[in-house]
Amino acid sequence: MAGHSKWANIKHRKGTVDARRSKLFTKLVKEIMVAAKVGGPVVESNPRLKMAIQNARGASVPKDNIERAISKASAQDGADFLDVHYEGYGPHGVAILVECTTDNLNRTIQNVKSYFNKAGGSLSTNGSLDFIFSQKGVFRIPQPDGDMDVWILRWIDSGAQEVEIEDGKVTLQCEREDFGRLQKALHDEEIEAESSGLERIPLITKELNREQAEELGKLLQNLENDDDVKAVYHNIAFAEEIADIIEA
Repeated sequence: MAGHSKWANIKHRKGTVDARRSKLFTKLVKEIMVAAKVGGPVVESNPRLKMAIQNARGASVPKDNIERAISKASAQDGADFLDVHYEGYGPHGVAILVECTTDNLNRTIQNVKSYFNKAGGSLSTNGSLDFIFSQKGVFRIPQPDGDMDVWILRWIDSGAQEVEIEDGKVTLQCEREDFGRLQKALHDEEIEAESSGLERIPLITKELNREQAEELGKLLQNLENDDDVKAVYHNIAFAEEIADIIEA
């Protein structure tokens, strides 16, 4: 029985990972379509499209999927898309910021509001979380060969504020206004980021126990599963033992 139980757990984890990967692919492909529709299909003249393609490649989205998304966006007369974000508090006072791309504002706001309400949270006015989140440029790159001290000094000279190295991966963080400068430096060094963009970094964090994390996890999962939602940020400082709940 123990072996069977272990296999069931492995299958469950694989199913969860596969579902999460499929959802990520869907969101990345949608961002490519939106970027191509808004700024045109020419990568060289469309920074948003260039970044969307870069992020898709970093997540191993097949080349055919990327090219199909650009072609589909170019052929569409379809609806216009808007980038919007919503701010609110989830269970136990956790601050949550939700970034969306939508062609139907009424649908998106109603869905987001319902997720918060069902979890016992509520939306607040935009700007109310400015003291909790700061928008930063974030680049995730493979660790390059050579002396890392030399690389770190180069990145700092190019605008990086923080450099984190773990398991062969490097995360660079910079001020929003330095994003383009650091991006150019990485390009000049022929380092292709696995993902890059502006992200909301919490300045004030909140700790939860396991039971509280389970309550919040349902809200975060509902938000992540919504096709209009592009990114979800929260200010939880959580221990390793509850990370699987938050990210489930």
